Amino acid sequence: MSEPIDFPEPSMIAVNGIELEVFEAGQENAGNPVVLCHGWPELAFSWRHQMGALAAAGYHVIAPNQRGYGNSSRPAEVSDYDIVHLCDDHVGLLDHFGYEDAAFVGHDWGANVVWSAAPRVHRGDRR
Repeated sequence: MSEPIDFPEPSMIAVNGIELEVFEAGQENAGNPVVLCHGWPELAFSWRHQMGALAAAGYHVIAPNQRGYGNSSRPAEVSDYDIVHLCDDHVGLLDHFGYEDAAFVGHDWGANVVWSAAPRVHRGDRR
C-alpha cells in the first residue's frame, strides 16, 4: 500500500477562457494521465486519499477545482456553467499538458462531467 501524499500546492492553469486551480501528483509519470473530477459541493481536496496511490501506480494525477469552486475562476453568467463549458475545461487541461486523452474519474457531479466529456476527449474534438 502506498503512503498518503501531502496535498500538493496548486497551479493556476488558463484553459477555455478561465483559470483552473489544479493539483498534481506523479509528474514523473508524464504520458500516463488520470484526471480526477470532484463532485458537488466538494473540491479537488476530496481526492487526497487517492492521489498518492494513483501516482505510485504510475499515473500523472491531475485534480482540478472545476470552474466556480475553490480558487478557480467564477464566471458571472449561469450559462458559463453548462456541460459544454465544463467539458471544454477538461479538454483544455489535456491540451495544456500536451495529452491527446486521459483516464477520467468522476464522483457525484464530476461523474456527469466525465460522462459528457468522454466523447469530446476521445474523438479529439477541440474547439
